[in-house]
This record gives sequence, structure tokens and C-alpha cells, in this order.
Amino acid sequence: MPEGPELHLASRFVNQACRGLVFCGAVEKSPVSRNPEVPFESSAYCISSMARGKELRLTLSPLPGALPVREPLALVFRFGMTGSFQLAPAEALPPHAHLRFYTASAAPRLALCFVDIRRFGRWDLGGEWQPDRGPCVLLEYEQFRENVLRNLADKAFNRPICEALLNQRFFNGIGNYLRAEILFRLRIPPFEKARTVLEALQHQRLGDPGPLAPKGSKFRKKKSQETLPGPMDGMECPPPLIKGPSKTPGAQRDLPEMTTAPQPDRPGLQHDPEAPIVLEKGRRRRRRQQATTGRRRARKRKADSPSEESGVTTAS
Repeated sequence: MPEGPELHLASRFVNQACRGLVFCGAVEKSPVSRNPEVPFESSAYCISSMARGKELRLTLSPLPGALPVREPLALVFRFGMTGSFQLAPAEALPPHAHLRFYTASAAPRLALCFVDIRRFGRWDLGGEWQPDRGPCVLLEYEQFRENVLRNLADKAFNRPICEALLNQRFFNGIGNYLRAEILFRLRIPPFEKARTVLEALQHQRLGDPGPLAPKGSKFRKKKSQETLPGPMDGMECPPPLIKGPSKTPGAQRDLPEMTTAPQPDRPGLQHDPEAPIVLEKGRRRRRRQQATTGRRRARKRKADSPSEESGVTTAS
């Protein structure tokens, strides 16, 4: 769903795409749209745009000498779920183009179209922003911040922060995906009370990340590196750094040869008769059992092996 950043980008697109273009004729609306007709017609006019939160204002300004003589007309758009603006050839309009503004040039003739697949978007005549929306988060940040901190006693901030961020009276332009990104990046529990989270910003200077900054932010790392003393700070003449030998082949040729003391052959422990005999695990366990019981464990005989009695072999 288009939110504040998307409306801001759409406004920039309209201003860049329509720069130098002259539009003429009547504004055309598709018959399936339930939005109002746009009673505007001129022989030459230009189009400009600006965004504020989740709203975009389109201004149609007649050029000098255009007929009929009339005042500029402003339209305020809300994009709904799938609204957008496209500039397309007049002979190949995109599907779901519900409002169209045609250029005056014969070839190629273009059309600025408001495209809305699901038809949830709306436009209103007059150009007035909705009165129950707060300042824009992107373009009016100081006013936006002041509006929030001045009204923290409002009952809207009794709700969890994840719900309060959708209130357009204070957070104009914030929607579902933006609130999720904000809370995740600042590591704020989404069901924390909104007033509890925002009260810490009342005495915070503008530009200081404050307590809501992530713990791993660059600001806090840099500040900790500047304030914490290093291990060499209190020493008048710190000792020189000792570097290890270089690993380059030239440096290795200059090093003396490292010799190791000859290791005697390991004949076992039999050279010391007083040394205890170290046995393997299994043998050690069997010797221990024999020492405690005083007898050896009888070997098992296979059932199908022939018995040997005084050299006589019996067969079953």
C-alpha cells in the first residue's frame, strides 16, 4: 500500500515527467470510476505536484493567453492500495487509467494517467489537505516532532506504540510496513505503551539519537571510543610495539635455523622397572576386576565347537 515515501516519489515523478510539457483539452475520467468529474478545460496548461504524508496535490495551471481564461485547479489524491501515476502514449493507455491529462503535441501525444487497479484511490476538488492529518514526516519534520511531543497527554498515546503509529493526526504518512520497520530497527517492543516510549524524547535535543537509537548504532560506538581511556593513556613513555617476524620469504631466509632437541626413541616404560605399567582401558578394567575378585573370568566357548577330551573327538 502506498505510504508517505511512495507519495513523495510519485510527486517527484510527476514534476520531472511533466517538466516542459504543455497539456490541453479537457480532463478525461473513465466511466467505471466513482470519483467526481474534473470540470477543467484549457487550450494550454501545465501540471505540477507536491506531496504531504499520504496525500498528493496536483495543480493544473493555465498558461498566459490560454482560453478559456480561468483560475488554476488543484486536485488532492489519496492512492488507496494500488494508486500511481504513469506517463504513456495516448494511443496505448495503460489498463485501469481512471483519470487522464493529454498533452498538446500532435506526435507523439502523451497522457498523464492516474492508474488504480483496485479502485480504492480517490481524488477531491479544491486542493485542501485533510484537516485531521498532521504535518508531513518527510518535509515538515520539526513541526511533526513538535506536534507529537506537545500532545503526549492525548488519549491516543494510551494505546500500544504499534497502534499509535497509524494515527494520521500525529504520524501522517506512516502505515503498516513503515511502523514495522521503525519498531524493528529501533528494537522497541510493539505493544509497549506509546507514551512510555515517546516521553523520553521530550527533553532530547534535535539531531541526538537519544534512548531510541539501536544499541549497535555508529553514534554510540563512536562516543564510547572517544570517552573510554585506552591502555596506554596514563603512561609517559609507552613501550615500543614488538612486531613478530615477517612471513615473507626474504625475511624467513635471514632467520636462524630452528633446531629441536633430539627425542629419544620411545621403547615404552620398560626401561624403568619401578615405573607403573600403563595399560589400555579394557585391560586395566579386567586387571582391576581380577585383583578384587581373586579369579579370572572364564572364557566363553562356542556351542558348536567340538569338545576335546584326552584327544578323543565326539560327534553328535
